[in-house]
Amino acid sequence: MSHSLPAYRPFALEGDELRDAVLRYATNPLYLDNEDWQNHDNPYRRQLRPQVLRHLDFSKPPARADILNYSSLAAGRLLTSIYEADLVFLPKSGLGDRAEDFHRYYDPGNRALGEAIRPALERYAFGFLDEEVDVSGPWTKESFLAYVESLDAGAAAGPSRTEQAILSSTDRERAARMWLIQLAPDFLSEASPMIRNVLGNYGAAQSEWFKIIIDEYGYGVHATKHSRLYEQTLESVGLGSDLHRYWQYYLNSSLLMNNYFHYLGKNHELFFRYLGALYYTESSLVDWCRHAVSTLTEVFGDRVDTTYFTEHVHIDQHHGRMALEKLLLPVLEEHGESVIPEMVRGIEEYRALLEVSDQDFAAQIAWMDGQPECRKLHAPVHEAITSGRINPPLADIVEPFGELSNTHCHDGDELCHIVSGTMKFVSGFDSHVILEAGEGVVILKNRLHGAIIESDECVYQIYSVGDHTSCLS
Repeated sequence: MSHSLPAYRPFALEGDELRDAVLRYATNPLYLDNEDWQNHDNPYRRQLRPQVLRHLDFSKPPARADILNYSSLAAGRLLTSIYEADLVFLPKSGLGDRAEDFHRYYDPGNRALGEAIRPALERYAFGFLDEEVDVSGPWTKESFLAYVESLDAGAAAGPSRTEQAILSSTDRERAARMWLIQLAPDFLSEASPMIRNVLGNYGAAQSEWFKIIIDEYGYGVHATKHSRLYEQTLESVGLGSDLHRYWQYYLNSSLLMNNYFHYLGKNHELFFRYLGALYYTESSLVDWCRHAVSTLTEVFGDRVDTTYFTEHVHIDQHHGRMALEKLLLPVLEEHGESVIPEMVRGIEEYRALLEVSDQDFAAQIAWMDGQPECRKLHAPVHEAITSGRINPPLADIVEPFGELSNTHCHDGDELCHIVSGTMKFVSGFDSHVILEAGEGVVILKNRLHGAIIESDECVYQIYSVGDHTSCLS
């Protein structure tokens, strides 16, 4: 007897169904706006701004030019929260009065809602890479090895945009702390995404990968666990080391980078892609960490603890060779040359994300340093509006004392104009200007910012000007 079954169709929410599911997930009390700029020893609180999510459409991935828009930041925050529900986090000072938050975060309903929206959010966050990366063409073991050798030969010897931004900043310590904050989502739970791929049974390569993970976890000695070393780096420059304390200061690209490895590890069909990304990150970290040590030491002097980075200079020389010789090549031999394009894709996608992150961070530091200039731009842009030369969309807003606008960004330039009251306008960690009546600031496209009201009441206006330079002619 034959049975008629419906055609198999992979599960993925779309349209209004997706939007409703995202909103249901994000209205968990854990994810509502914070009344403080920082989360204090509470790894379960993550500000997702659900009041805005109802207006976003995650159904179609953005083009490369738009991946730093607000929708991508929102998707990155959602994905970080979803992925990390697989990991165990406990407050440094004990569970205490955070027990309810603990249960809310790990509640089966919260996790199930997250898993329901995850595929669509992953497609939205990483879909641009399909156009960004091309691995077509015939691949053999020999051409793959030649390609890997070309990566080493083409490695950039000079400073990155990130390094230049820190060292040329008007406040180098602030810039360096902002950078260390960007690394925290990955480094404070280091190697956790990898562990997803050493479960199961796939032969000797599995044990070789586990050796890398053992190194990352300090061979069972907590004091040498890499995440503990990074905690000490943060603490040495006056930053807190509790997980996601600085959630509101994570840039779009920082979440994208961290989420990428969770994405590869969570979706086992991307196993071979993860192998390529693993090789590249392990082999390229040696020079990257040398530059990090040099930059941090120049900025902070002897008081910065750079052990995290010096340890990686040592261990990743070994890990890079190990990943290639004990993982990628044996897997290639065992499973054939058809896996090579996925390995190459992992390398190239990760390199593309590194480029995005480097540009994004340098732009954010320029934005933080440039606040005096953005404040001066208020007058000519506001004059263009009041004179009638331009007529941009306007939002009139009234907020009480202590109202905190959790960090976000805009998809075009905006003008903030204070009608009455006082606003503390925040453009990054330890970066702000005080705005009084008649003053304001131009808010640049894609730049992370927030605000808090410091008077009994503040009346202000937000004009969506698009490109502020067009207002200056």
